[in-house]
Amino acid sequence: MWTVIIILILVGILMLLLEILVIPGSGVAGIIGFALMVAGIWLAYSRQGVTAGNITLGITLGVNLIGLILALRSKTWNKVMLKTQINSKAKTIPLEELKPGDKGRTVSRCAPMGKALFNDRFYEVSAFSEFIDQEQDIEIVKISGNKIFVKQIKK
Repeated sequence: MWTVIIILILVGILMLLLEILVIPGSGVAGIIGFALMVAGIWLAYSRQGVTAGNITLGITLGVNLIGLILALRSKTWNKVMLKTQINSKAKTIPLEELKPGDKGRTVSRCAPMGKALFNDRFYEVSAFSEFIDQEQDIEIVKISGNKIFVKQIKK
């Protein structure tokens, strides 16, 4: 009977660890893990007696408390944390190069974003209202921050 109790509690702890480290946010694994630990402690009380139940409860709480303390230490998370940094910046559009009314040609389909050619330079553009096919004449409608909004020139 002790084998079943120990397995229930260990699988419950494993499910809680899975909830925290692998599949956070769903809650299902955490609930199942907690239920398995409760079932193991309940079996210890009902099959082995009050003393064995109290010992099982104390050991289970102690293991969970030690796990919580280890998890809250910053050194633990430094081992699994990503350490890469993004040092790049978004490309800014020089206002002297482009302005509303400039005409160009799409290089790729704008659905709604694509590439276009203005003054022999490539830019990423957004179609203002409709999708624009490749190799179509376009005109800049507005420039907002780093976004260039274009519309197709109807022939």
